Amino acid sequence: MSTVVVHAPAKLTLELRVTGVRADGYHLIDAEMVSLEWADTLTIQPSGEGLSADGPFATGVPLDDSNLVARALRLAGRSAHVHLHKAIPHGGGLGGGSSDAAAVLRWAGYDDVAGAAQLGADVSFCLVGGRARVRGIGEIVEPLPFEPLDITLVIPPLSVSTPAVYRAWDAIDRARSAGPNDLEPAALVVEPQLVHWRDRIREAAGASPTLAGSGASWFLIGHHDVAPALAEAMVVHTRTDRQQQAAGGR
Repeated sequence: MSTVVVHAPAKLTLELRVTGVRADGYHLIDAEMVSLEWADTLTIQPSGEGLSADGPFATGVPLDDSNLVARALRLAGRSAHVHLHKAIPHGGGLGGGSSDAAAVLRWAGYDDVAGAAQLGADVSFCLVGGRARVRGIGEIVEPLPFEPLDITLVIPPLSVSTPAVYRAWDAIDRARSAGPNDLEPAALVVEPQLVHWRDRIREAAGASPTLAGSGASWFLIGHHDVAPALAEAMVVHTRTDRQQQAAGGR
């Protein structure tokens, strides 16, 4: 079988409410998520095995069976060598690993949206893509009409643990945020440097940014020329993506 190249778009959570906690400890959400044009690229060789990676964010990506791509191959009952070109940072709240896994599931013809959630809370949305309302623990995905948006992402040199943020949310009495992201106050507790970056972005843009999921990335709606004032951060100008890639690539 021939080599196939597929794309794995970044995921952005525009709004997130934490609506409860299940008996097994998993948190329930009600969120609006969108796919972005900015993406990782996966090269899949069906006749091979194993993982490899390059790109600006390849350092630290596990290349063993713990990688979500390897787990996605097992879930779909397929084998292949997958080379990851990592353009999306891990630990930034942009769903890079989840989108990589979803890209492999699409290539493999796996379309069980709820089943994909066993790999991770964002994998179900990434399998559907576009724009959607996402509920439950991430397994309920309701597509919404596409809305074109310009997005400015600011990615500080930080990484934030999603489980730690949810634990902090529990510890601060599960409060609802005044802004669009219920996890933002908890993330600021887990990583206080996020406050510094929020304030710098607000000063540079003249607008308040929103934390992407559990962090560490911040985003602004529209095109904002903030890179000169935020030299230590990665600034990405991108747009929402109308629909997900078909299985086998775009």
